[in-house]
Amino acid sequence: MATSEDSVSSWSCKQVARWLQVEGFGEYVELLCEQHRLDGPSLLALTEADLRGPPLGLTVLGDIKRLIIALCRLQRQNQTQLEELGLPAGLSLGATGGEWSCDGDDRRYNGGNRLSNGTELRLRNGDRSGYDSVCHTHSNGRYRRHLAGRLDPEVWKTIISSIYVFFVFGFTSFVMVIVHERVPDMRTYPPLPDIFLDSVPRIPWAFAMAEACGLILCYMCLLVLLLHKHRSIIFRRLCSLMGTVFLLRCCTMFVTSLSVPGQHLKCASKTYGDSWGKIQRALLIWSGGGMTLTGVQTCGDYMFSGHTVVITLLNFFVTEYTPRTWNLIHTISWVLNLFGIFFILAAHEHYSIDVFIAFYITTRLFLYYHTLANTRAFQQSRRARIWFPMFSFFECNVNGPVPNQYHWPFNKPAFMKSLIG
Repeated sequence: MATSEDSVSSWSCKQVARWLQVEGFGEYVELLCEQHRLDGPSLLALTEADLRGPPLGLTVLGDIKRLIIALCRLQRQNQTQLEELGLPAGLSLGATGGEWSCDGDDRRYNGGNRLSNGTELRLRNGDRSGYDSVCHTHSNGRYRRHLAGRLDPEVWKTIISSIYVFFVFGFTSFVMVIVHERVPDMRTYPPLPDIFLDSVPRIPWAFAMAEACGLILCYMCLLVLLLHKHRSIIFRRLCSLMGTVFLLRCCTMFVTSLSVPGQHLKCASKTYGDSWGKIQRALLIWSGGGMTLTGVQTCGDYMFSGHTVVITLLNFFVTEYTPRTWNLIHTISWVLNLFGIFFILAAHEHYSIDVFIAFYITTRLFLYYHTLANTRAFQQSRRARIWFPMFSFFECNVNGPVPNQYHWPFNKPAFMKSLIG
């Protein structure tokens, strides 16, 4: 190397430019050496996150990887200088140990009080090839780095999401009791005009069939959760999405009371007296899951359909967290979803707009959530962390898309362990 006679830590920008030329990265000399004045010490401290993120923003993957390989080789040849500068070995791919905590846009390495910037650090052991682990920054608390291909289940976050959806369902049941007291009188406010309800005769048993479709989808989703390797992350996402949509539903049905969609519904305004009577009725709705199959009859909970939300969300989770080649499972799931929606409308239990809004809101929220989680775009956006604090909290340690891997969670029977993994 033309500059090997000098200590890298004493290199000037010109010597760094010469090294880049020798290594075949002459096109980046102007960017790194002239615009950003990269000298020897800063070259040794350069990380893949620095190359990918602002202000450098390199986009050619092959160049990034080749430059990182060259940097790793340079760092291995200058271990003593790295120690003198107080930099961890293999810095270009991350430090090799310790715990990382996040504060703003920076990360501090607790093992040695070393600070480095960037949105992602890829960690590599010096005597192994390839990446061993990945650590992402986030301004939301403290976390540990995770091995690539291994996602931390973070069961405590899953418990928090379960408590969240538990209380949202309880709150929804109480709001439904209040809404029932405000149901408009059918003699004064007859059913609103609806193209589908006016054109399709009511099928008395259709709503029970819609709930049966929902139960089948629920069993399918539970089976996926049981066998999926990353069941904790999936269940956490299911709870957070379900709770958020139903919380929105509470607001809409409380603010606006629509007239009953059919004369067959006996939905006169009902007063439950004192607060204890309302709580008892809410507990009855909550314990029955709001389903007519369990003997629960509710009125006034319109604006968008809770049954459609549940059926659609279960379908999307089944299809998202099963392999793309499982076409039969996906077909069954979609058929149950679509038939469930049809049966809700055929039973004249909801207006068409209720079902449409429920389907649209549920699908958009599911897609937005998973797009943000899979691309980790929220890490680059302070606005996203402000508007979606719960999402940022739950997803800050999930490194990209969740792979569809399965294994039998029990020790027995042995043949299932060997069959599934």
